[in-house]
Amino acid sequence: MARNARGAPPGRKPAVQFAAVAAAGIFALVGVLGFIPGVTTDYGDMTFAGHHSEARLLGLFQVSILHNALHLGFGLAGLVLARTVAGARIFLAGGGALYLGLWLYGFAIDRESVLNFIPVNDADNYLHLALGFGMLALGLLLSNQVGTGGRLDRPFDRP
Repeated sequence: MARNARGAPPGRKPAVQFAAVAAAGIFALVGVLGFIPGVTTDYGDMTFAGHHSEARLLGLFQVSILHNALHLGFGLAGLVLARTVAGARIFLAGGGALYLGLWLYGFAIDRESVLNFIPVNDADNYLHLALGFGMLALGLLLSNQVGTGGRLDRPFDRP
């Protein structure tokens, strides 16, 4: 099958861009769902930030207004970055590294202190671990021969 300049079949985006759009869409959706009573339990107990927020997305993940806004913003940034292969890679690999850092942060802090301003609980920590490894793997392993550190692109090699 013929491939376009980005290494994908004509009319299709490279897999790394598809993965970035999917991940970004999920983050944006989660950000919106965190503001919907019923999907978020104890919605009336949600605070702007801090560990005192008793609201839980799907009854499991501790959320606050700041937490939801961060998910929404991260998802929208990912949708913008996914317009290019390089941006999709940055979103997935960089976001994966960021979530692994957040996972470590969640274990390092005292959850009853002011340092737990996002807020995070055990369910959030395990989700951050899975997201970190998953996004990092997608960003680094979906190559499509563009921006992978392979041979240099020379003008006379272009179609």
